[in-house]
Formats: sequence, structure tokens, C-alpha cells
Amino acid sequence: MPTMPLIEQAPGLLLRGIDGSNPLGFLAAVGTLRIVTGASSPPDWRLRWQLHEGTWTPELLGTERFSEDGLVELLMPHLTKAQNRAALKFAADLKVSCGRFRTVTEKAQSAAMPAEREDADFVAAFGCESVPISDKDPTIRDTAFRTMSGAGHQHFLGSMLELVQDTVSDHLHASLFRPWQYSDERPSLRWDPVDDRRYALRWRNPSGDTVRTMRGANRLAVEALPLFPTAPVNRRLLTTGFSQRRGEGTRFTWPIWHGPSSVDVVRSMLSLGELQEPRPDRGRLSAMGIVEVYRSERITNGKYRNFTAATAA
Repeated sequence: MPTMPLIEQAPGLLLRGIDGSNPLGFLAAVGTLRIVTGASSPPDWRLRWQLHEGTWTPELLGTERFSEDGLVELLMPHLTKAQNRAALKFAADLKVSCGRFRTVTEKAQSAAMPAEREDADFVAAFGCESVPISDKDPTIRDTAFRTMSGAGHQHFLGSMLELVQDTVSDHLHASLFRPWQYSDERPSLRWDPVDDRRYALRWRNPSGDTVRTMRGANRLAVEALPLFPTAPVNRRLLTTGFSQRRGEGTRFTWPIWHGPSSVDVVRSMLSLGELQEPRPDRGRLSAMGIVEVYRSERITNGKYRNFTAATAA
């Protein structure tokens, strides 16, 4: 019986700037994988995690050898094209009515094709029109990744659109391959634990401080959202990767794996129910190639949400 030829992969490219224990870093890594997969034909990219200088660092593998500059050059045209993404332009925030969101979802659905379904995937990650806040409040329930709703002129979709429009190749290079210096100005999507700027954690009131962030990491993390769709369960809306237990709040859990994995395999891993157990079965997860599990709590600080520094689950 003839056998299928194996795809020979070139040496991997270590994304040395990213720490897999940082929720923003993890999202940036899988967002990068999703984009390069869609940018290539055939889509033969894989991602795995390697211990590098004491942290889990992503390694990107393909059939061709890529330099740091070569990867950024591959990413930029596809990231720039997102300026035309309707899913980022229907509102500044996700605080919209179920009727209005239904119109958005119907348009995205009718425009979706097998090779071009960006808007549909993003809308599915944002929320669901069939689950209102309450019988008296027709606003949609939205993704657990939403951290802001307009207070302090910080807008969830508006910040994403600004990142799409203003991120350049230098931002990507700094986030992917260099130690994070936090030298960029806002917007930040507040997915990095350093965005938790509570007064109790600082020596002085930080409310007037200039927000500093890693713009490239935030931009790449936006591209991870389609891997975390929402789904209605009874009268609740659940987001892939999140658990909500009474007395524990809302927690984001993600896996670290060692075997080279395609974006479809990663999508499957992210939805594993075992990850959301209070104490995941490390033996079962190890058999799937998962070598670490991180968990971060989503907290509310005034009018904003933030994510805490992760711990091993």
C-alpha cells in the first residue's frame, strides 16, 4: 500500500519575545499562527512551545526557513488588510442591542465563504444575539475577553480598530523577538497583567500615569479571538477557554504543548473540557502532548476588567 509523503519542516523560528505564561503573550502567539496559516498555501504552519531562558517560548515551524524579518513581512499585508473588516466597525463597543447584533451576524453569515470567513468568525467570538442581559435589558451578553465598554474613552472594538490601523512592522518585531520594554502608547486591550494598575499595588496613585504597552502583541492577540468562540448555554453565554464557578470568579485557562500543532489542532486543544476542571488531570493532558496549564483570573477594577498574573493550574 502506498504511503503519504511526510511534510518536511524547516528549522523553527523561536518567537523569543513571548512568554507563554502571560495571557497577552499566549494570545499573540496563537494569533500569529492563525494569520500565517491563512497567508500560506498550503497552510502547513505549526506551533510548539520550548523552554527558553526559564520561560515557555513559542516556536513557529513551516516547510520553509524564515528569518525574523521574513515572518514580519509575511504578517504585515494580512494584518493591514483587516482595516476593511466589517466586524470591527459596526460599533465602538459591544454594548449593543440583540436586534442590532443580529443584523451584524446575518451580514457576516451571508458574506462568509470557505476561504474568507473572517467577519463571521470574529462575530461568533464577540457574542450572541440570542442571549440578552435580561428580559428588561436587550443588550447582548458578550465575550469574556471584553475588558472595557467606553469608560475613560477606552473602547473595546474601537481599540482593536486603532491597533489595526496604526500597528507597523517595528511593533511586531519588538513584540515577537525582543524583551518587552513597554515603550508603546495606548491602546491596550488590557489582556496583559501589567495593565492591572490598582492603587493598592502601587506606591502612588497610577490613574494619571501614561499607559505603556506592547502594541504589536496586542495587535497579534486580536487575531486569536476567532479561536475562542462564544456559545449560549441556557440563559448564559460561555466563552471558549473560560470557566465561571461560584466563589471563584471568571478564569481564563490555556495549555502549553510541546508537539508541533496546526491551528486546527490548537483550536481543538483550547476547547478541551479537562482544562477547565479545578485541578486538570495532568496525566490525561500529558498524553495529549500538553506539558503545562496556566490560569489567570479576570478581575474588575472600577470600570475596567483586567487579568491577573497566571499561575499553574
